Amino acid sequence: MSATSGGSADPTPSVIAVVGPTGSGKSDLGVNLALALDGEVINADAMQFYRGMDIGTAKINVAERRGVPHHLLDTMDVTQEASVSAFQTECRAAIRDIHGRGKRAILVGGSGLYVRAALDVLEIPGTDPTVRQRLEQEWETSGLHALQERLQGIDPVSAGRLSDARRVIRALEVFELTGRTFSSFMPQREYFQPAVQIGLDVDRAVLRERLAERVHRMVGAGLLDEVERLDAAGLRRGKTASRALGYAQFLRVLDGETDTATAAEETIVATRQFARRQLTWFRADPRIHWLDWQDPDLVAKAAEISAKRASVI
Repeated sequence: MSATSGGSADPTPSVIAVVGPTGSGKSDLGVNLALALDGEVINADAMQFYRGMDIGTAKINVAERRGVPHHLLDTMDVTQEASVSAFQTECRAAIRDIHGRGKRAILVGGSGLYVRAALDVLEIPGTDPTVRQRLEQEWETSGLHALQERLQGIDPVSAGRLSDARRVIRALEVFELTGRTFSSFMPQREYFQPAVQIGLDVDRAVLRERLAERVHRMVGAGLLDEVERLDAAGLRRGKTASRALGYAQFLRVLDGETDTATAAEETIVATRQFARRQLTWFRADPRIHWLDWQDPDLVAKAAEISAKRASVI
């Protein structure tokens, strides 16, 4: 049931969401908004849930948080699989807690579906490990094409949109468990409670160079050593963590399949591709207020937008 924006004497505060592509400065803006508006930050970057995945995810460190409480950081081991459904429950509980203490909840992250799960009216179908395992075995024996053909027959909308094995398997699992197509569960653009979304509008050429420089800094800061430590902690067993940008590429260095320079270049390419997908996702949402990521008055403008109470639509 969605919230309403009408005249309550004690209206529900708007959740503030800072979104945009990786490397655009979301974490810094989130902290600055929290300081300006007496808020607390909730992480919505799926890879930053993982303990020890610090360098490769550009996770904000304690000093950079400047005393602002951060929620849903470092909550999982690398062997665990991230769940949109679990995040939705935990994130909404954090929002209630923050608002209940008179603070502002500020959601920060670029994982589009996780942001939607937190903000929008969204029903998330359950899972079944037995069904999932069977479908994964079919993928290993028959290949992705066979699963895609089956999905095409029951859910052509999802079949046209999904290309990787994990999501195709999920779509088939949902249909088998519920009798409904995966696409029928896609969220409408209706806020679960009042919200304001602020997007960081980037200069793409500048961002491309910035992402390359960031990957090289990560390598210099010890990314390979971090991956090696996490490998010993079970990184390869983690279905989510093992696919993270940089970590998948540098596991191949540990295996002797490539060298550090090549892994860095592969990570740069993959990160740029990911940033483009993020921009495509967020650009499709007309509710987002876009601000220039390099505007010297960025914090003031974002605070002004955030101070306004949004409707649920």
